[in-house]
Amino acid sequence: MSSVAIGLFAGLLLALVAAVGGFSMFLLALVLAGVGVLVGLVVDGKVDLTAMVTGRGRG
Repeated sequence: MSSVAIGLFAGLLLALVAAVGGFSMFLLALVLAGVGVLVGLVVDGKVDLTAMVTGRGRG
């Protein structure tokens, strides 16, 4: 699926959420979409979060 089609689908979905749930649900949908994008980038290997996850070693 092309990036344009994915963007169109995401925009339509957010518009539906805004129409049905109001502004607070729209903001929640935007936050969850951002988390989904981050997870997708990690799965694709474009973002590396190992430094944030591992932290400092013991002793």
